[in-house]
Amino acid sequence: MAKGKLTHLDEKGAARMVDVSEKPVTSRSATAKGRVTMKASTLKLILDDGLKKGNALEVARLAGIMAAKKTSDLIPLCHPLAISKVEVELRPDRKANAIEIEATVKVAGQTGVE
Repeated sequence: MAKGKLTHLDEKGAARMVDVSEKPVTSRSATAKGRVTMKASTLKLILDDGLKKGNALEVARLAGIMAAKKTSDLIPLCHPLAISKVEVELRPDRKANAIEIEATVKVAGQTGVE
């Protein structure tokens, strides 16, 4: 890619999906990390399984997996991919009143999950 050139825009600036048909299939992975901070009382409710609607951490894990599977529906120029693995880890941090979230996605394809 030339420096400063956006691959999802043609010469006239119109949006386009990048042609990956000539690219070889390779194994690819991407990991994203984030942190959700909250009140100490909220974290306690989550960790003590004290929410009326159930286990918030497992719902969050499932939501992360579903989001990975639906990415091409949510991002217009993203290629649909046959994802081979999605892993969502949720690690409570009581000292910081937070949940650390790490999601990893793997695929073997002509374009990646980056």
